[in-house]
Amino acid sequence: MIVKRPTLNFFEKTYLPGILQGLGITLKHFWDRVRGKTKITLEYPEEKPQLPEGLRGAPLLVKDEEGREKCVSCQLCEFICPPRAIRIIPGEIPLEDKYAKVEKAPKEFFIDMTRCIYCGLCEEVCPEEAIFLLPKIYSLSGYSRKELIHDKKTLYELGGIYARPIKKWEKK
Repeated sequence: MIVKRPTLNFFEKTYLPGILQGLGITLKHFWDRVRGKTKITLEYPEEKPQLPEGLRGAPLLVKDEEGREKCVSCQLCEFICPPRAIRIIPGEIPLEDKYAKVEKAPKEFFIDMTRCIYCGLCEEVCPEEAIFLLPKIYSLSGYSRKELIHDKKTLYELGGIYARPIKKWEKK
């Protein structure tokens, strides 16, 4: 099969149409910016960006509507995490505790935000819906790496309360 090349005239051989088209787009954006029609820079600390609907934020732990910890320390999120950013040390719940309906809860729970790749696998694998990728914190900054390793207390404070329609541990 032979493909015929289109013949170009002298004007097209000089690439002027492409150059003029590119200059036209550049000038259009330049004048829109000069007249104030488009705003490029966002003054970040003062103005917060409008986040898209499906944004995956940082992984955080949530409590149920009664303030109980939902995590039962099954460690599935720790095992499925590709960069190994999650570390859990399981512990037992005392029998005299009024919420002692599960065997164990995390004694320590750490998420290293410098290693997390925000893939969402921890959220998908959690059987208790205790960990969510919430866009509450999207600007992670600190003066040292230790500030970006969140412990259980920090994760629950940032995660807040997540109410669910089915109460799993309610007495029948």
